[in-house]
Amino acid sequence: MSVDVLTFGLNHVSAPVDVRERVSMPVDVLRPALDALRSAFGSSVREAAILSTCNRTEIYCAAEPHVAEKLPSWMADFNRVEAINLRPHIYQYQQNEAVRHAFRVASGLDSMVLGEPQILGQMKDAVRAASDAGALGTLLHQLFQRTFSVAKEVRSQTAIGAHSVSMAAAAVRLAERVFGDLSKAKILFIGAGEMIELCATHFAACRPQSLTVANRTVERAQVLASRYAAQTMKLTELPDKLASFDVVVSCTASSLPILGLGMVERATRSRRRKPMVMVDLAVPRDIETEVGRLDDVYLYSVDDLGRVVQSGTDARRAAVVQAEAIIEARVQNFMHWLENRQIVPTIVTIHQAAEQVRQAELDRARRLLAKGESPEAVLEQLAHGLTQKYIHGPLAALNHSRDNEREQLLNLLPRLLPSTERRR
Repeated sequence: MSVDVLTFGLNHVSAPVDVRERVSMPVDVLRPALDALRSAFGSSVREAAILSTCNRTEIYCAAEPHVAEKLPSWMADFNRVEAINLRPHIYQYQQNEAVRHAFRVASGLDSMVLGEPQILGQMKDAVRAASDAGALGTLLHQLFQRTFSVAKEVRSQTAIGAHSVSMAAAAVRLAERVFGDLSKAKILFIGAGEMIELCATHFAACRPQSLTVANRTVERAQVLASRYAAQTMKLTELPDKLASFDVVVSCTASSLPILGLGMVERATRSRRRKPMVMVDLAVPRDIETEVGRLDDVYLYSVDDLGRVVQSGTDARRAAVVQAEAIIEARVQNFMHWLENRQIVPTIVTIHQAAEQVRQAELDRARRLLAKGESPEAVLEQLAHGLTQKYIHGPLAALNHSRDNEREQLLNLLPRLLPSTERRR
């Protein structure tokens, strides 16, 4: 059967964070998920890659077309979610629409932060994970290599990433709404990944009273802390020390909340109604949603920050039209490559058939030469034999055709036969 490029999933536009976190797949789950996907569909899914970030979980496949309608149920089953709760948030694309979506995602056009650069690195990580799992083949490899090239072209030729208001900058903006000047604020970062490093850079520029990094791996916390003259602490110290911080920014890969309602409630009592800003950039979330009900806690999720970010994107929207034009041209290029790839088996068959004819006529000529036949006569017979076999198929098809089929053949055959004028 034919193989299509398929993309399906959900993102910050189609699904709220409480849905996205239920199907989020951390790095250590990607390989088991890819193995489970290919096991479930067998040879119907030839290649696959999974992109899972705080804003989206998407599956890219080279698969038989009928797989598309079954993928949402597989995602629901794998994540132990009721399919009926997932389906309203799912989008699906096939062929050129799937290719266009991949190009738009990598270029930052489908991001919560228009033009943000982090998604490109995340997509490269997803491709690397798929390759390590043995789930990547020629088709998806070509798709993603072109995807990365398109993203680079969009960024170099348009202003899509100019003046980007990042999630980290939005976190600072929200904290300033509560505290105003952050010079007297004590900031705690939970985690030590790329997003936390971005946040640390932005908060450090405000010259707060102190910066502290808490992480499961102390060594990673120390590396990050050393760049910003920050302190470090263990995650196990959170219950005792949480009350001393004014702003808490968390982004870990934990599958369960790190900060529960009880822990935060005790911290607010110790702070004697002094406000606390908590920014949860993780999906699944690090901070229990019930924390947001506390009077003195300002809890912001990744979606809340996205809304702040969107208010500052007008200056870049003019570049979107130019970026979309680049993407559309590259989609057409990829689809042309894909169509050509699909006729490769036919081309191989034609070459094999021609090789069999050549070999048969050559063997016949050698036998005649071995019998002492004139080389000139043998060459004449060789040329005649090749010519007759070459034109036999087209002539037979023409002789047996009628009406519209004959007219089509008459128009097509001159293009298939060699032209002596072209060779001159």
